[in-house]
Amino acid sequence: MAEVTRDELTTREAAERLGVKPETVYAYVSRGLLSSRKAPGGRGSLFDAREVDALARRHRRPHAAVAAAPAAAGEDGETPAGTPVSTSITLIERDRYFFRGVDATALAAAYGYEEVAGWLWTGRLTPGVRLTAPPELLAAATAAVAALPAHAGPVDRLRAAVVAAAAADPLRFDLAGDAVRATARGLVATMATALPLTGPAHGPDAPVARRLWARLTALPPDAGSVRCLDTALALLIDHDLAASTLATRVAASARAHPYAVVTTGLGALDGPLHGAASGLAHRMLAEALARGSAAAVVSDHLRAGRRVPGLGHRLYAGEDPRAEVLFALLEGIPRAAAALAAAREVAGITARHVSVRPNVDLALAVLSVSADMPAEAGETVFAVARTAGWVAHALEEYAERPLRMRPSGRYTGPPPEQPLP
Repeated sequence: MAEVTRDELTTREAAERLGVKPETVYAYVSRGLLSSRKAPGGRGSLFDAREVDALARRHRRPHAAVAAAPAAAGEDGETPAGTPVSTSITLIERDRYFFRGVDATALAAAYGYEEVAGWLWTGRLTPGVRLTAPPELLAAATAAVAALPAHAGPVDRLRAAVVAAAAADPLRFDLAGDAVRATARGLVATMATALPLTGPAHGPDAPVARRLWARLTALPPDAGSVRCLDTALALLIDHDLAASTLATRVAASARAHPYAVVTTGLGALDGPLHGAASGLAHRMLAEALARGSAAAVVSDHLRAGRRVPGLGHRLYAGEDPRAEVLFALLEGIPRAAAALAAAREVAGITARHVSVRPNVDLALAVLSVSADMPAEAGETVFAVARTAGWVAHALEEYAERPLRMRPSGRYTGPPPEQPLP
């Protein structure tokens, strides 16, 4: 029987060194932040003292940095109005975009969503990595989603899953880098797995794209369609400081924990001008296929004074590079042919009058219509994908001075010293 060595700690001793409760020590083990072995006789667990000390040092570092930070220009640490937000995550220029200096479309073509997420979080690629949902988080999230009414939308379900997972996670307030990355891995997997199952079940180690497929459509998964969905997730991980991403950085600047950061992003995404665009494109394509004419549908949109969904992007003069990649993959999926033809007809008709090109929402709509997914499927894909990007931005923000993203308001109300009403 193995003996306890001086280099090993009991659960109580490890908890004291880390300054946490014993149950939190076991939560560290479940997240892969600590390893353990059974104590002799099977009573309790033992932990490597050096590993515990290293974890303690890593978790003290952000708080020490905050304490030593110099005073900001404003008394509560706000960034002066107009100061740009520095980021090393995404660059968009000349109709291309890059993740940490690597062409994002090439990255998404060569690696899966989980691998690209790891690249954003760490700057390292780990081929074949899989994201696993911690059982206690998944159970809480699944129960919360199941309790919602049938008419609840996808963002409602995802938000409920995230809030429930947060309540079940005793480590949610740990903002050390390795802890946040462990939280992110579990959270993304939980979000993709807590939604109601509508299609064939999957294995426990299935990639995120396969898990989502089974929750978006009852059709059996084929390799081409799942690859297209996986590529869409990878392409959508981040897109610089979109509205939802800026909101998450503000939350992270206030030291909100990762779950709260993600719910902030979901709140911004829920607006009609951000997350709902792919659903509008889906409905347009579905109507075009039902009527047998994209021209009539485009005409109806223009006559009503509505812009044609799925076309144009203010950051790209040409075609959205994300759409180009997805359209190329969709060409290889036989059942996508009709929806793809309708999308191209929509783009061709509109281009006669306005110089706009297809964007990623139109490509997502082709995928969702051809796979018999609901109109909100693209919004679900977008939200799960972008969660990884929101966490990447939160990691950057946690390393900065807190509350640095507080702009100064420009007051436009009545002059001061007004009489009491």
